[in-house]
Amino acid sequence: MRPVSFLPFAIALVTALPAAAGPLIDADSLETRLQDSDLAIIDIRNDIDGGSLETFAKGHVPGAVYSNYLQAGWRTVVDGVVGMTPGIDVLEALIGNLGIGNDDDVVIVHGGVGPSDFGSAARVYWTFRYLGHDRVSILDGGYNAWIADPSRPLETGEVVVTEPDIFDADIRPGLLVTTEEVAASLNDPKTVRIDARPEKQYRGEEKHGKALAAGRIPGSIGVEQAVFFGDDGRLLPREVLESLVPDAVSSGEADLVISYCNTGHWAATNWFVLSEMLGYHRVRLYDGSMTGWTADVSRPVSTGADPLDVIGRWLADPTG
Repeated sequence: MRPVSFLPFAIALVTALPAAAGPLIDADSLETRLQDSDLAIIDIRNDIDGGSLETFAKGHVPGAVYSNYLQAGWRTVVDGVVGMTPGIDVLEALIGNLGIGNDDDVVIVHGGVGPSDFGSAARVYWTFRYLGHDRVSILDGGYNAWIADPSRPLETGEVVVTEPDIFDADIRPGLLVTTEEVAASLNDPKTVRIDARPEKQYRGEEKHGKALAAGRIPGSIGVEQAVFFGDDGRLLPREVLESLVPDAVSSGEADLVISYCNTGHWAATNWFVLSEMLGYHRVRLYDGSMTGWTADVSRPVSTGADPLDVIGRWLADPTG
C-alpha cells in the first residue's frame, strides 16, 4: 500500500498482512499484523450502518483509508438500473486512488451493526474477486468487533492517500451474470436462482422502490440473507451455514447458481456465504437483480405462495 498522510490526531502506522487471511479475518488476528508492510485496510462505513467520513475521523482501525460504499463508486447506475458494476477502468482507478496495488492484502471494514450492512462488505469483497484479486478479507464483526476490546489501538482524523498505486484488473466473468443470461436460464433445470430478499418481497407483497414490478424471478428459491447471521450480527459457524443451504445447491447437481436480490447488495452476502465460506462452485452474482429484471416489464415475475417458498420460510426459522 502506498504512503498515506494522516490529518490531525492520526497515528503513523503502515500496515499489512503477510499472506491472504481467507474470506474472514477476526479482530485479534488483524491486530497482531498491524506492523506488516503491505496491508490495505478499507473502511467502507456508510448510511446503512450509520457511518460517514465524520465517524471515520472520530475513530478507525489504524492504517485504514475511507471509501464510502454508497458514495465512492463501488456501484453505479446503468440505463436507469441502480447497483450495477462500474466499468473496469473506473474500478481500477477507484482502487488505485486508495493507494492499493495488486500486491496488497486487502481487509474490508464495515460497521458491524447487522446483516444488511455486511452486504456492503460482501459487495466490495465480490468486486475485488471479480477483478481477479484474491488477497482480500472482511473483518469479522466489522468496526464494532474492533472497538469491542478497548485496548485495541485507534486512529482519529481524516486520511489522505499521498501516492496512488496502480491496480490492474484480471476480470473473472464467471462471477457475474447478466440479465440476458438469467433470462436464458429460466428453462434450464440445472440452474438454481437464489433470492436473498425478505419473504414479503419474494412473494410480491412488497417491492424495492426502484423495481418496476413486485415478485420474484420465476423458479427462484427464497433464502433471505439474514438467516445466515446470529444475534450478534456475525455470520454463523460454517456447519450451521451449511445446514441452511437448500438441497438444490448442496446436492452439487446445479451447473449454475445465481444469487440476486434488488440491487446486488443482499445477493452479495448469499454469494459470499455459498462461494467463499462454503466453497460451492459456479455461484454468480446478478448485480442488476430485480431492478434490472423488471426494467423490461415484459419479463416474467412470479408472486404469491410457491412450494419452494416453504424452504425460504423454514430457513428463516429452522426450529419452526
